[in-house]
Amino acid sequence: MKNGHPFGMHRVISPIGVLPQPADKISNDMELYDNEILIDVQTLNIDSASFTQIYEEADGDIEKIKTRIMDIVESAGKMKNPVTGSGGMLIGRVEAIGSQLMDKTDLKVGDKIATLVSLSLTPLKIEKILEVRPEIDQVDIKGKAILFESGICAKLPEDLPENLSLAVLDVAGAPAQTTKLVKEGQTVVILGGAGKSGMLCLYEAKKKVGQNGKVICVEYSDEALNRLKMLEINGVRLADVYIKADCTKAFEVLDKISEATKGELADVTINNLNVPNTEMTTILCTKDEGTAYFFSMATNFTKATLGAEGVGKDIHMIMGNGYTKKHDVISLNIMRECAPLRKLYEELYA
Repeated sequence: MKNGHPFGMHRVISPIGVLPQPADKISNDMELYDNEILIDVQTLNIDSASFTQIYEEADGDIEKIKTRIMDIVESAGKMKNPVTGSGGMLIGRVEAIGSQLMDKTDLKVGDKIATLVSLSLTPLKIEKILEVRPEIDQVDIKGKAILFESGICAKLPEDLPENLSLAVLDVAGAPAQTTKLVKEGQTVVILGGAGKSGMLCLYEAKKKVGQNGKVICVEYSDEALNRLKMLEINGVRLADVYIKADCTKAFEVLDKISEATKGELADVTINNLNVPNTEMTTILCTKDEGTAYFFSMATNFTKATLGAEGVGKDIHMIMGNGYTKKHDVISLNIMRECAPLRKLYEELYA
């Protein structure tokens, strides 16, 4: 076997010298290097911002969606949406393990895993797209993928359905970061609170703020908002306040958040939206010296940083790092802890 770079730079075709994620093109030749893991892929979970963009570009036509995904992978060697720059993650079985990793991993050939690194840096070869499920952003394929030595993954738990685990692990960074950021007694605003990541963030925020804190859910969809309002855990709802609003209209949302907080605004605002132009909403809803966490891959960070400067907001802004320690454990445990939320998640995403 050939020797490989720990971060996968041996796969980069252009431009030379960059890491696989920012690269325009990487090699998806499935010949295994000594520090790689070969995966027989079952399902791609395209991230929400990326799938929404592809779906809208294709006018919802499934065959056009298939063609667009195939074109992206054939061109780039990976599933990196050229518009959003984002990818997603996958589940599959370990097919082979490089010789240098044999003694460094507890994985075995045949293990069912979910990758916890983005498809935007993962070498991928699709032989055939078998099914597209637009309601949950998932694509079943016949194909192979490579996990680098530095890549992280999780063995799929035996006590949870595969599609449920895949949906949760796709957004595992958001609730795990919420657990780190939110403190007791704070006011927390979750933008896109009725979505896949938003519901998990609501659950973690509600646990952390305690009885003296306040969690506010902002959602555009009447259907999703009403569904969430009906969800109770031991007689307690996931949010203290539910607001229907279009998060691309910053001042509309600001007015409603100001009313709900008596002008105090949020200690922490978490953006889980899958549409662009919500940066200023996130910033304006956050009090001075508060924290804005942009988990949304539709975020334009130039708009966020210069926008905050333009309105004189002294806030901490955190990019949506999809990884934090034990994020898979934290997120999957929500499904074990909260039967009502798990039931809703299974209905929507599994």
